[in-house]
Amino acid sequence: MAAAPLIDSFGRVHDNLRISVTDRCNIRCFYCMPETDVHFVRRSEILDFEEIERFARIAVTLGIRKLRITGGEPLVRRDLPVLIRRLSAIPGVEDLALTTNGVLLPQLAEPLYEAGLRRMNVHLDTIDRARFLQITRRDDIDKVLAGLEVSKKLGFKVKLNAVAVKNLVEPDIVPLARYARENGFEVRYIEFMPLDAQNLWDRSKVLLADDIIAALSREIAPLIPVPDPDPRAPASEYQFADGGGRVGFIASVSRPFCLNCNRVRLTADGKLRYCLFAVEEDDVKALLRSGASDEEIAALVRRNIAGKWEGHEINSTRFVAPPRPMYSIGG
Repeated sequence: MAAAPLIDSFGRVHDNLRISVTDRCNIRCFYCMPETDVHFVRRSEILDFEEIERFARIAVTLGIRKLRITGGEPLVRRDLPVLIRRLSAIPGVEDLALTTNGVLLPQLAEPLYEAGLRRMNVHLDTIDRARFLQITRRDDIDKVLAGLEVSKKLGFKVKLNAVAVKNLVEPDIVPLARYARENGFEVRYIEFMPLDAQNLWDRSKVLLADDIIAALSREIAPLIPVPDPDPRAPASEYQFADGGGRVGFIASVSRPFCLNCNRVRLTADGKLRYCLFAVEEDDVKALLRSGASDEEIAALVRRNIAGKWEGHEINSTRFVAPPRPMYSIGG
């Protein structure tokens, strides 16, 4: 008999689990991490592969069907293809994806593909070398572009994640979309969110989705909404009228999608979060390391999702930024 689905008090069914495997990263994007004096969790506090696999198996029995591996930068986690292989083999997992900054893809794309991964999102705000260095504080654009070329040849389905910061990335919007069209990728422009470690966020710094749509429609080709979109997908998807591919917009600020959210998050140090912006979290690791049964862990998952709030209220005076920055939560 199938278990009851993971439903919160607002009727949202949850089937998507994001698993952070590390809070460490090999670049230093200004909107995510400080350049120096970054505070990481002790390695002994990070879940090992056996713990991650066990939790994922329990989650799948509760109705989770989609897994996404995140960080920090997940590719800095030693032997990550081993975990990918183990997760892809779990009965009931219908989709397994990865979010990466792409710096280590030249070496790891093939091992990841061989382990069963077929889909990834690569973080890339610009293809301009100077602006890449300005944003990431690392001169690694050649590695990212080389990794994308390898991934394309292997047959990965690739999406590019670009954070839209006003008065910074406007010159990159159109060139990045052209690069994606030429290579068969889809760009996802992500409105700058209040998740940085240095409290730099301000609503005036958000480059809004509507402004990006206008620029792309003017400079490349008109954008039209994709017919019959998935109502639970975080991105609003558009296609170029000339048939030259798709573009997505994760507009958490201007178009919140909380009422359709189907995601839950496990941090690298074993905390369960029902929202990226949650101010509370449940300690899965304590159960995993204290001999708790699968039933006890499943009960915690159900309690966490049952208590999920209606939404993050970024556009409200009631909004409170989460106590963790993005790299510590998981993308």
